[in-house]
Amino acid sequence: MVYVLQNVVFPLDRDPDLLPLYADPDSWSVVKIEDETTPLRVSDNARLSNVLGRHRARIVAGRRVSFGAYFNAFPAAYWQHWTPIRSVRLTVRTKGDATILVFRSNGAGIRQRLDTRDVTGTSETSFDIALTQFSDGGWIWFDIATDTEEATFEGAEWTTDQDPVRTGKASLGITTYNKPDYCVETLRALTESPEVLELVDRVFLVDQGTDRVDAQPDFPEVSTALGEQLEVITQPNLGGSGGFARAMSETLKRPNSDFVQLLDDDVRIEPESLRRSIVFGRYTTKPTLVGGHMFDLLDRPKLHAWAEVVDEDQFLWRNLFADTLMPHDFGVTNLRQTKELHMRMDADYNGWWMCLIPTAAIRKVGLSLPAFIKWDDAEFCLRAGRSGFPTVSMPGIALWHVSWVGKDDAIDWQAYFHARNRTVAALLHSKKPRGGSFLAHSRNTDIKHLLMMQYYPTALRLQALRDVLSGPQHMVENIGTAMPAARRTAQDFSETVVHKETDRVLRSRKGRPIYRRVRRLALHSAPTGVALRIFTLVHLAAHWFHTPQPKNVRMPEVEFAKGDANWWRIPFYDSALVSSADGGGKQIYTRDRAKFRGMVIESISLHARLWWNWPKLARQYRRQLKTITSVPTWEGIFTGSEK
Repeated sequence: MVYVLQNVVFPLDRDPDLLPLYADPDSWSVVKIEDETTPLRVSDNARLSNVLGRHRARIVAGRRVSFGAYFNAFPAAYWQHWTPIRSVRLTVRTKGDATILVFRSNGAGIRQRLDTRDVTGTSETSFDIALTQFSDGGWIWFDIATDTEEATFEGAEWTTDQDPVRTGKASLGITTYNKPDYCVETLRALTESPEVLELVDRVFLVDQGTDRVDAQPDFPEVSTALGEQLEVITQPNLGGSGGFARAMSETLKRPNSDFVQLLDDDVRIEPESLRRSIVFGRYTTKPTLVGGHMFDLLDRPKLHAWAEVVDEDQFLWRNLFADTLMPHDFGVTNLRQTKELHMRMDADYNGWWMCLIPTAAIRKVGLSLPAFIKWDDAEFCLRAGRSGFPTVSMPGIALWHVSWVGKDDAIDWQAYFHARNRTVAALLHSKKPRGGSFLAHSRNTDIKHLLMMQYYPTALRLQALRDVLSGPQHMVENIGTAMPAARRTAQDFSETVVHKETDRVLRSRKGRPIYRRVRRLALHSAPTGVALRIFTLVHLAAHWFHTPQPKNVRMPEVEFAKGDANWWRIPFYDSALVSSADGGGKQIYTRDRAKFRGMVIESISLHARLWWNWPKLARQYRRQLKTITSVPTWEGIFTGSEK
C-alpha cells in the first residue's frame, strides 16, 4: 500500500505574499556587500495567475520554478531521525515539455543534484530517494524548468510503501475566547479539506467566551458540513490551559483517537500541515509530540518560531538560536538561501498554537498544568520529555498566528501568569540547585520594572510569588479567579490607563530624547558588567530617596517611542509618556517613592524566602504534580467552574 507523507500544494488564499512559502519562480543576482558575496532578490516573477489550483500551476516558457520552498520541500532530516522510513518516493505529474531537477541539501545548506529527467506530453515521473544521509540536516526538493513552450505542473507527492507505526486518528482541540470569526474560518477550511478530515476523529471546539462561535451567521453551514465530527463545548473562561485540558480529557474518551491536535483560536491554518502532523505522528518510532511553526498572521511570509528551548540556567524560554535567526522573512530570503534552516534543530517544547500530542503521553503524564495561560505548553512538553515522549518542531508544518509584535503582555494582567507559571515550571523541572540563576533573574526583572515606574506588573509579580509560596493547590483553586483579580488590580495603578488621543494629543515637557540609532554611544546602550552594577545602585538610590518634582507630576517630563522606552533610559526621569505596544495610545509613568520602597523590600524578601524554601517547595510541587494535572482534578475544575 502507498502512503502519502506530503502533498505539494499551493496557498488557499489569493495572496501574493504567500507564494514564496510554496514556490520560488524568482530571479537572483549576486552582489558584494562589505566584501561578502551575497545573493539578493532583484525581481519577483511570481504571479497569482500562474497558480491554477490547490495542486496545479503554470510553468511559463523560459522560466524555472523551484519547489524548494518552506511548504513544499521535504524535510528529510526529520523523517530520517524520528521515523523508521529509509526511502521516499517523489512522484511529479506534468503536461508539456519540461525538465525536472531533483536536489538535496545537507546540514550546512549545501545543495547537491540527485537526478534530472526530461519529460514530454502528459507525464508521471517518479524518483526513489534514500533517507540515509541526513543525520545532521537537509531537505529534498525539485525544480521544473521550461524552454520555448510553457508546461503545466499537475501535482506531486512524497510517498512510502512502509506501514505506519500506529494507525489511530487525531481529535482536534480548538480553544477560543471571543474569537468566533477565526474559528468559523478554521472550521470552513476543514470542511474544504477531505484529505484532512479522513484522519480526524472529532473536532472539539471549546468555547469559553461570551461571543459564541455557534451564534455566528456562518456557523450552521460549517456545522452541517462537519456533522458529528464537530462537538461544541461551552465552559467558563479557564484560559488556554483550561480549554486545552478539556480537549485532552474529551479525547481520552475516544477509542479511535491516538492523538489530540491542539489549535489556538486566532489563527489561519494550512490544512495540509494538519494532515502532515498526524501522518508524521503515526510514523515516529516512539510516540512523539509534533509541533507546528508559527508565521505572523499580519506579516505572512515572516516566521517567528522554529525550534524553541528552555534555557536551563535562567529557566527562560528562548529560540534555539537566541533570536539571531528568528523572525525570518521568506519574502526576503528563501529556504535555499538560508543555510541555518537546513540543520536539524531539536526543540524542548512547542507552543500550543499548533501541537499534536499522543494520547499515550497524556495517559502517562497527565493533562495540562492548571496555569490559565503562559508556560502550560512548555511545562507539559518538558514533563512529557522526561517520561520519554520527545517534542519535534517540524518544518513544513505551520500556521499563521497573531504574533507578539504588537503586544506587551509582560506589563499587563498577564504579568502574574508569566511570573507564577515560570516559577512553578522551574520548581518542577529545573536541574540546577535552587533554580540556578532563575531567582536572581526574577529579582532583577522586578527591579527593572520598578526603575521604569511600572508598579502594576511588579505588584502582580509579587502576588505571583506569594501564591507560589502557598503551595501547588492554589493553582487549582484560583484558575477561574486569578485573571479577574489581576485585572481588578489595574484600577490601583494610573499607568495602566491608555490615553487614546482621540480629542487631544498628549505632550511632554521636554519632548523626545534623540538617540543615535545606528551606532549607539555607550551612554545610550544597555550597561553591562561593572557599569551595570553602578547604574543599578545609583538609580536604586535615586528612586529610594528622591520624590518627583511637582511639574513632572502635572505633566510628563519626557516622551518615548515604545522601542526606545528601555530600562536603562527611563530611570533618569521623574515621569515619562510612552507609546503603547499597538501604537493605539500612550501611557504615563510617574515615579512613586512610597510604592518603590515597599515593592523593593517585598521583592527582596519574597525571593529570599523562595531561595531558602526552594528544595522543600520543589519536592512539594513535584509530589503533587500528578494530582493537580489528573483527569479527576480537571473534571472537578470543569464542574466547579460551571456551578
